[in-house]
Amino acid sequence: MKTLIYSSVFSLLFLAACSNGSNKTKSTTSEDATVTTAVASGSSEKGTSTAAVLASYLKLKNAFTNDNDKDAAAAGNEMVTAFASFDKKSLTPEQDKAYTDIYDDAKEHAEHIGANVGNIAHQREHFDMLSKDMYDLVKLLGANQSLYVDHCPMYNNNKGAIWLSEVKDIKNPYLGKAMPTCGTVKEELK
Repeated sequence: MKTLIYSSVFSLLFLAACSNGSNKTKSTTSEDATVTTAVASGSSEKGTSTAAVLASYLKLKNAFTNDNDKDAAAAGNEMVTAFASFDKKSLTPEQDKAYTDIYDDAKEHAEHIGANVGNIAHQREHFDMLSKDMYDLVKLLGANQSLYVDHCPMYNNNKGAIWLSEVKDIKNPYLGKAMPTCGTVKEELK
């Protein structure tokens, strides 16, 4: 039943993304295919409840790697929708409390990203904090796929920042096309 629900949610999100009022044809990248595969392969195992949230986060990350503030905003808005439809019924009371804390912050950051088309620097500031929330969420609930915790040492005046990636190769969302391979893999999450 859960798989059916998640498949339905993903299908609706996919259709909404495809019919965004634009007549342009968008080519599918391997990153998009990886995100789609991650969501479509959901099962009743730990991590499936995070699939839609994680898929929208990975779209967001991939938009930033291409310096695309419009796609980032769309993914941020998609993430807000994914959080709104997250089913907390299977969470323990401890997980529910931790999830609620993460949700409150992450949703706010996703909303800011969605509302700030044209200001990619501000969107990336929120992505920095959102990435920390997503790391906590994946540690709490799992991801049902391999993820890599990457680190950019140069972002934010050399304070650095992390992000989650579905691929092992570094594709930096903070520095985008200016320095696409800046960073290192710090951890692998399964």
